[in-house]
Amino acid sequence: MSHPPCDVVCLASWNADLVSRVPRPLARGETLMASAFEVSPGGKGSNASVAAARQGARVAVLARIGADDFGRMALDLWQREGIDTAQVEVVEGERSGVAQIWVYDGGDNSIAVFAGAGAGLGPRHVEAAASTLAAARVVMAPCEVPIEATQAAFALARQHGVTTLLNPAPARPLPDALLALCDLLTPNEGELLALAGLGEDAPLETAAQALLARGAGAVMVTCGADGVRLFRPGQPALHEPGWSVDVIDTIGAGDTCTGALAAALARGLALPEAMRQANAAAALAVTGRGAIVAMPDRDGVSALLATRPTA
Repeated sequence: MSHPPCDVVCLASWNADLVSRVPRPLARGETLMASAFEVSPGGKGSNASVAAARQGARVAVLARIGADDFGRMALDLWQREGIDTAQVEVVEGERSGVAQIWVYDGGDNSIAVFAGAGAGLGPRHVEAAASTLAAARVVMAPCEVPIEATQAAFALARQHGVTTLLNPAPARPLPDALLALCDLLTPNEGELLALAGLGEDAPLETAAQALLARGAGAVMVTCGADGVRLFRPGQPALHEPGWSVDVIDTIGAGDTCTGALAAALARGLALPEAMRQANAAAALAVTGRGAIVAMPDRDGVSALLATRPTA
């Protein structure tokens, strides 16, 4: 049975989020009592895929998961959200990914990720999904999946005129060959400075220009409460201010921003307007607990944007 083409294809990292709520970061060797614990869906690629689907995009995931309870959680989530799972490999004898997350009073968090079966995603999976990737409007990936798989997918996408979007999180050294295949990078401030090899006091524009000089097509930096900033070669920087919202926690906010951005670009919106939509989606995402629950749909984003007239 043939499937209709998907607008957005994501090389999707998946993990189950094991979330503990503690008052503050732990010191080395310290034990703190948690006030709450929950297990919820996670993984930057999976989160971004759900965010894109909720914005109305037809989404497919290219992923590798274990044949275990956490893997079944992934399939249940993706199918519930209307995401195409035809390109998901379920592997016997391997564990699905897990993220241990500590959420602190005030909403910040620390995360330790075990990739599990997802670490085996590679170019052979890209080759098997070639027709799905070639028919998409946007192909996106986080840095939680192997770089070799992303580079193969982006090279194939470029051959077919498909927009490529990399969320370089967690930050890691990226080869120039991959940067040259990225139409758009979506780092946060810390990831941007790390990718550019600059100190924490360096101006964001300096760091962004360094990545543009290495071949990236555009850099959209997520700045938390300060909104998002867009840097493109030979054009003035753009700033979309943040929104005043009640922050419950920030888990999944960056992923929501990336997924909503991909969906907006797949609808044919120009990058500045797509950025505006993504910024609003991310603001709504921090108003609930966990990565998935508060991810907004397209109507929610439209309603928020209606309260801020465009210039």
